[in-house]
Amino acid sequence: MTIKNFLEVVEIRTKIASVFPFLIGVLFSLTYFHEIHWGYTTLFFLGMIVFDMATTAINNFMDFKKAKSETYKYQQNVIGRERLSEKMIRNMILGMILFTLFIGLILSWQTGWLLLVMGGIVCFIGIFYTYGPIPLSRMPLGEVFSGVTMGLGIFAITIYLNTVDQGVFYLNLDLRSGIFNLTGQLWGVLAIVWASLPLVFTIANIMLANNLRDLEMDIENHRYTLVYYIGRNNGILLFQGLMYACYLTILIGLVFGIYSWPILLIFLTLPKIHQNLKEHQKSLPHPRSFGYTIKNMILFNSSYALSLFATFIWQVMRNKL
Repeated sequence: MTIKNFLEVVEIRTKIASVFPFLIGVLFSLTYFHEIHWGYTTLFFLGMIVFDMATTAINNFMDFKKAKSETYKYQQNVIGRERLSEKMIRNMILGMILFTLFIGLILSWQTGWLLLVMGGIVCFIGIFYTYGPIPLSRMPLGEVFSGVTMGLGIFAITIYLNTVDQGVFYLNLDLRSGIFNLTGQLWGVLAIVWASLPLVFTIANIMLANNLRDLEMDIENHRYTLVYYIGRNNGILLFQGLMYACYLTILIGLVFGIYSWPILLIFLTLPKIHQNLKEHQKSLPHPRSFGYTIKNMILFNSSYALSLFATFIWQVMRNKL
């Protein structure tokens, strides 16, 4: 396998979807909780990226194995097109998962058992999202699983690692007695969940856009996604509603003190997002329609990150006055 083949199997270009929850999680830790731990953060980033590559490789491998269309299997899927060894792909996936487990155990030893629980749930969903007799991605709830796992899961774990001294949420566990208790800060946890919603929506929309584009091919390959059940027209309305809901979430968060006024910079992107949504609808089901989704995800989440960074700068300047 060449490096080019490897990067295509893991779809390295799509990793930005997991980088945004991580980056925004770091910035939210700085602006809302005013705490950061760079060592834990760096280690988690490595494990997160490697696991994301593993789940994508599983997705491509399972699509190859379960494909009903010979055209897709041997002309479109990289494993069949490049005649890659199935054994080598399996070993590569296993190696990446074991690496992630090693990183997770180190961080759990340093920061507490709750990380092992959260990481385990995220990894379980990540693996069985495309693996098994009935992968989650082939079910109507694929958008929910992808959005919540990456948008909330990665975001919450990043904040957990950066706020260990505050104990925003923490699991006490005594293995000898078998006693455990989960403690935390209610308003802090609610702020984390609320701030994750734009990430949940934009990541879920990636899956939804893929299913809107590939509806006919998915049916041919026995993939009965949400779009199959609600129809393409209703799927488009849901797609657009989730994107606009991101802005509503930011506005409500500002009212309730989750954000500071620099977050309003994010609304500068609304006209372009609106235009991309119209172009997306016009271009369906052409493959280029998916590009508008990626543009919206990058544009919105980049502005989300930049707005939080502007908030951090404003907080630093205000504290110096």
